[in-house]
Amino acid sequence: MTATDILEIAREKVLERGEGLNKEETLAVLELSDERIPELLDLAHQVRLKWCGEEVEMEGIISLKTGGCPEDCHFCSQSGLFDSPVRSAWLDIPALVDAAKQTAKSGATEFCIVAAVKGPDEKLIQQLEEAVAAIKSEVDIEVAASIGILTQEQVDRLAAAGVHRYNHNLETARSFFPQVVTTHSWEDRRATLEMVAKAGMEVCSGGILGMGESLEQRAEFAQDLAALNPTEVPMNFLDPRPGTPFADREVMPAQDALRAIGAFRLALPKTILRFAGGRELTLGDLGVEQGLLGGINAIIVGNYLTTLGRPMEQDMDMMGKLRLPIKALNTTV
Repeated sequence: MTATDILEIAREKVLERGEGLNKEETLAVLELSDERIPELLDLAHQVRLKWCGEEVEMEGIISLKTGGCPEDCHFCSQSGLFDSPVRSAWLDIPALVDAAKQTAKSGATEFCIVAAVKGPDEKLIQQLEEAVAAIKSEVDIEVAASIGILTQEQVDRLAAAGVHRYNHNLETARSFFPQVVTTHSWEDRRATLEMVAKAGMEVCSGGILGMGESLEQRAEFAQDLAALNPTEVPMNFLDPRPGTPFADREVMPAQDALRAIGAFRLALPKTILRFAGGRELTLGDLGVEQGLLGGINAIIVGNYLTTLGRPMEQDMDMMGKLRLPIKALNTTV
């Protein structure tokens, strides 16, 4: 399949009919030359505008429980198994409400509460239920959650509490996952997402690119995600953290990241694609703008869980510069 062929195929299949590319086609996009990236991003932007609209969804995230996680995700400095500098800490409910208020003031429409755990115990579930109720009573913002692998009972309780979207990243392709995590399986993560969808919550699942996966595995990952029919896919790029097994991995080249953004948009034409961790390090300001005009239609503002992002005001100014309106999104059916 030639470079010209794949973009012609994508224009007909994705732009005109709204059908995502398959694995072979996604791989062909990931193999495009650097010279074809502007053409790819232009097509991806057209797909985003047609099937998702022009709005950009802004989200703030906060860590309810930081550090001390028993899992060995090789990219994560919150693992208690690695010699990393992140210390364990808990936030109380007033702190979460205050953070939600600050997030709403920035113009963000989504606030995600995250905990570094394999899965929640009763204390964490109760605190999250109380936090969601407190936030909803004081702040006009959607509340999402990300607290690990769930049981059916826990899924039902979160749905009843008013959590409208649940994040649980597949992280990477099924075939590459054992190189990234050994303390639980890819299938464990997939099972939680299936329960979340059946309970009526929106599914948010993405992962991290640039951890050493092949282009074939990157294409496989896009198809793994497409099979979930997710509302949102966060796109993170590896930010090698001191003390983790991936501390010495090289930062993903910007051109490869832009190719991936375009490819994932063409594989997931009706899904919210969100810029997440590592965008600043991998792409810089110019690359971030290219991504927002090349398929991305959501962004995390402020800091991430263990790394610093850009000031919210800087992202808001960028939205104005690019003339991209901000609002809450739902996928187009």
